[in-house]
Amino acid sequence: MYKLIAFDAYGTLFDMYFMGQLAEELFPGYGQAFALMWRDRQIEYTRLVTMSDPNPAGSKHYLPFWDLTIRSLRYVCKRMGLNLTAEYEKRLMDQYVRLTGFADSLSVLKAIKGKGIFTAILSNGSREILATVVESNGLKPYLDQVVTVEDVRLFKTAPQAYELLLKAFPVQKEEILFVSSNAWDALAAKWCGFDVFWVNRLGHPFEEIGEEKSVLIITSIIAAVLTIIFLLSFHLQ
Repeated sequence: MYKLIAFDAYGTLFDMYFMGQLAEELFPGYGQAFALMWRDRQIEYTRLVTMSDPNPAGSKHYLPFWDLTIRSLRYVCKRMGLNLTAEYEKRLMDQYVRLTGFADSLSVLKAIKGKGIFTAILSNGSREILATVVESNGLKPYLDQVVTVEDVRLFKTAPQAYELLLKAFPVQKEEILFVSSNAWDALAAKWCGFDVFWVNRLGHPFEEIGEEKSVLIITSIIAAVLTIIFLLSFHLQ
């Protein structure tokens, strides 16, 4: 039986759609491509600083996720030849603090807490920013902890990032279920030893490495919680 269900934040509990919408408003005709490149560069920077010095004590290249997000934003604007004014930068970054939860996020967390199971966010994100977003979306009463990689100074997909859950809660790996909308995140958590739900909200193909059958694929976290409740007495193999 699972004692802890942990969720990724961005794209899993919180909707990133409005980042692209705002980008389109500021840079007409570039919004979707801009948002995708910004997100890709953001994740690429997290991997670069982690892989270049995967020290268990933390990477010497580590910068907080917020800082990497700003730097990736500036890079993408230069790459695409877009004029990033101070006003535009502030508006785009402020949007990260105003992200809204998916329609199913609150009800899912409520249902899980109703079963007496620990709930958490495990994220690359900055603790202060996540705390604001969690609070503004009314999720705080239904989350036992917001766990961030700031504590190990290594981003996902480093095993140390996922193993933070073992330090934060009195549970074993086999008692944890991890839920993410990012296939790479789901796969890395599986490789770390967790059971995993991949919330494929966008209908993307699974990664071409690893085994798709090793994770349970669903299309919404409402589907996740219904499956969780059904399988509470079982262990996914």
